[in-house]
Amino acid sequence: MKLSIRHFAHLKEVDLTFGDLTVLVGPQGAGKSLALQWLKVAMDGRQLVDALRAAGHPTERPDVLVDLIFGTGMAAAWKDGKTEVTFGRKRLSPKTFSRIGDGGERLFFVPAHRSMLISDGWASPFQKLTSDTPAVARIFSQTLFDRFSGKDAGTLFPVDKRLKQEIREQIDAAIFHGGKVGIEEDAQHARRLRLVHGGMHLPFMTWTAGQREFTPLLLGLYHLLPSVQSRKRAGTDWVVIEEPEMGLHPQAVTAVLLLVLDLLWRGYRVVLSTHSPHVVTMLWMMRRMQEHGAHARRVCEAFGVSGSTTMQRVAEAALTKDYRAYLMHFDQQSKVRSMDISSLDPGSEDERIAGWGGLTEYSSRFGDAVREAVNDSW
Repeated sequence: MKLSIRHFAHLKEVDLTFGDLTVLVGPQGAGKSLALQWLKVAMDGRQLVDALRAAGHPTERPDVLVDLIFGTGMAAAWKDGKTEVTFGRKRLSPKTFSRIGDGGERLFFVPAHRSMLISDGWASPFQKLTSDTPAVARIFSQTLFDRFSGKDAGTLFPVDKRLKQEIREQIDAAIFHGGKVGIEEDAQHARRLRLVHGGMHLPFMTWTAGQREFTPLLLGLYHLLPSVQSRKRAGTDWVVIEEPEMGLHPQAVTAVLLLVLDLLWRGYRVVLSTHSPHVVTMLWMMRRMQEHGAHARRVCEAFGVSGSTTMQRVAEAALTKDYRAYLMHFDQQSKVRSMDISSLDPGSEDERIAGWGGLTEYSSRFGDAVREAVNDSW
């Protein structure tokens, strides 16, 4: 499926054809989030409009609806007669958002800055967040609120049969180090997130930055990991995760990427935005392994997991998937265009491809500077 965006805000010419795993890279402010929010609209426009109406927002005027979905101030980004957005053969317009989809959730969206949606250890419901917050983030916060309030909200990690054992062990070793995440009552009988470690019961704001960023990501993904025998959530086929590396050590990023491979095995299409060379290195590795007909055990070795039957199946599935990468970059007029850099060929004559969209440019430049300094000293 192809998403094309023309002249929306600073997005001048963006074309994204999605694979099983698609990664967007680019500098700050290059519109990766806007493009991914358009993907959500293209899948679930009616769900977004219904949620806004249920929260009491007026959705009849197209300019107001653009503000409500993309965030206050974005109405001016849509220019009648100039802006054009298509998904596949379908042309999208604020006037038609309410007719897109059946009101269900075909695409699950995990926004960036997800930890900011948890105030004092508790997620906010949709209607408590203002239109300054994009609708995708408000829906994600509602998902967390429902999980925190549900009957299964006691222990949230580790939970048997929710994650594959090898993935659960990697997450524990990289992020929680034997700690347990759950919902507890405080002295005022208010229920809040707690991390129990030894004899300490730590409130959310005392956790490490990585723990605060990863926990809402993990709890959101629980939404996609049925505790019963079915592989995936009925009706949901796509997952967007913005900046999965946020606040995390490379060991923890590897655990998140293993979760991504599990989502692929389950049958989801996954789209990531990232500023992390580690994420794109994984994409490069999978493409090279496919080219060389690698055995699934090599994937398991790369991720540091055992070659158990379960993980072998995940690795085998990963080797059959379509991996794509796109750079969103500014042109000379400070407008954003997209570029397919899926080959990730370090020998490419185009530096944007060889440098993986700029993610390896600076480390290469630093290395060149050291080499020149050594040469100068001779």
